[in-house]
Amino acid sequence: MQRRRWTLGLLRKLLTCAIGAMGLLALLYVHVRPFLSSEVAKLPDSYKLPMQQEIGYQKLGGEQSWKLEVVPLHLSRFPFTARKLDGAAILELDKLWKPPPNRDYVPCVEPSSTYSYPEEPRGYLLVHTNGGLNQMRAGICDMVAVARVINATLVIPELDKRSFWQDPSNFSDVFDEDHFISSLANDIKVIKTLPKELSNATRAVKHFRSWSGIDYYEDEIASMWANYQVIRAAKSDSRLANNNLPPDIQKLRCRACYEALRFSPRVEAMGK
Repeated sequence: MQRRRWTLGLLRKLLTCAIGAMGLLALLYVHVRPFLSSEVAKLPDSYKLPMQQEIGYQKLGGEQSWKLEVVPLHLSRFPFTARKLDGAAILELDKLWKPPPNRDYVPCVEPSSTYSYPEEPRGYLLVHTNGGLNQMRAGICDMVAVARVINATLVIPELDKRSFWQDPSNFSDVFDEDHFISSLANDIKVIKTLPKELSNATRAVKHFRSWSGIDYYEDEIASMWANYQVIRAAKSDSRLANNNLPPDIQKLRCRACYEALRFSPRVEAMGK
């Protein structure tokens, strides 16, 4: 019994000491904080830490602007000054926009002597491209080659408007549509829109198999002309193999990429 009373007494003393220590710390904090704030105010600006209310940004007129930019101490003493471009710098800048060296490679776009004009098309190929601009560009080149293989009239491809970028641009906004059509006149027939009499025709919507060769398109896809006049490619990315294709089909892809797909006059003017 006595031992229990002794334990309770010890616990009371420890609790009293803890409460006293907490009160002492609170008292010191109240008296020391103003002193520290006054000392910090005397320091140079580069040595001050930003206050919590200064970090962040505020909206001014609907736009976001930073209230404070924290500069590292080792940089704050040496402000940067604007540098003028000398002659050497201008030459380096000119080099940046020059075409890269060809390393003795030559364009491979000219068709072979056995390449023939396109036959009478059996139907119409609609293409819905997907991905970013470079991915859509590569897909269009593949679909040009596919149209040649399956003997189709290619309708000007539809650019992707549902991707991450939500870009509403049409083909003619980015590329020179008339140049695209005329450049491929000896390869495939290209039209701007599907004929009105076929606007309500049943379309075979097909996801072409990725990295497919000529046999796939000649056997499986071309056979669909027996039942459909219009085939719609739901996607265009990576639908044609890179290797083991006839040389003239590879050259056609190159012609589509490097000659037929030219930026629209408006984009060209903006680039210049």
